[in-house]
Amino acid sequence: MSYDRLMAIRPFRDRRPRLLAPSRILRPPPRQTGGGREREDLVADAGKVIAGGSKSLAFASRLLDGPTREQAWMLYAWCRRCRELATGHGPGGRPDGTRDAAHRIDAIRVLTRRALDDQPTADPAFDGFGQVAKEARLTEQMAEDVLEGFALDAAGWRPRSEEDLLRYCYHTAGAPALMMTRIMGVPDNDEEVLDRTFDFAVALQLADIAREVWTDDTEDRCYLPIEWLVAADLPPGEHLKPPYRGKLVTLVERLLEISARHEAAARFGAARLRFRQRWAVLAAANLYGAMAREVRTLGKEAWYHRIRPSAMARVALAASAFREALRTPEQPAEWPRHTRGDVLLAVRMAGPVAPIPMTPLPDGEEP
Repeated sequence: MSYDRLMAIRPFRDRRPRLLAPSRILRPPPRQTGGGREREDLVADAGKVIAGGSKSLAFASRLLDGPTREQAWMLYAWCRRCRELATGHGPGGRPDGTRDAAHRIDAIRVLTRRALDDQPTADPAFDGFGQVAKEARLTEQMAEDVLEGFALDAAGWRPRSEEDLLRYCYHTAGAPALMMTRIMGVPDNDEEVLDRTFDFAVALQLADIAREVWTDDTEDRCYLPIEWLVAADLPPGEHLKPPYRGKLVTLVERLLEISARHEAAARFGAARLRFRQRWAVLAAANLYGAMAREVRTLGKEAWYHRIRPSAMARVALAASAFREALRTPEQPAEWPRHTRGDVLLAVRMAGPVAPIPMTPLPDGEEP
């Protein structure tokens, strides 16, 4: 081959991509809690998220002490952002164009693990979660319990039984509430407070489901158990049609009766919290309890508009919670039928089977 031909081939070969540096000297990004963002910026962003996402929870959070309130905001912002991504909606409430629900959930899990590993995520909600997780000792299993609820929604899951509904409530409300007990400094072995925290979360979630029946239906979701609908002879997807409104009201009243039992148990258990924490919990219970009562009162007309307490009503309910926080609570007349232990067992049984450990046994030890 001639010299001129070799020189013509050489530039072509030199166009192959090359590493900017040998792989042996590349280093992962440094670990920085909060993704390297300033804590006050993460708190400010989270405060805006909760103010725009839930006026009731934002109002109740104001009753907490400063450090607890800031951590609660960052936890809420992460939950809210996960929900937006899982349902394919961006911050403005519009579809983001992503259709593969499984891929969205995978992306949420990746971002959450990065946040827990003190790695930047390019999303303030996830970076804020990394911050609060570090401060409050939140674990990956706690986060996974929350994410499983979003995975159920993304997959179009619907509860078949009352037990299924309570399992869903654990993922969407109970798991975040149990994270809040860490933030509040509740000992991990205080089973009474953990049980009552679960009751509090279930009461709020069921009340929210009751008032959002219409909104859920517009998004092709229904959280009323299929067994209830079948027993009431309600055709699938027809429960909001005028001929079936009476039966729907009966089912929603049944839902709210379960909520009321969990709410009563939660009010009793709130006495074990510090005063400002107790006040905030009781205020939130009052706010959601008021919405549940209005759904009952309106009956068939409960879903013509979104039910929410006015600003004056929120102040009055907070004042009532303050007085209640000063008193010794009475035991509930009827305890909830489903306990945290029962529901948590169902959650673990429904989850993936744990891998068989492959760690070899020490010499001389029988299996």
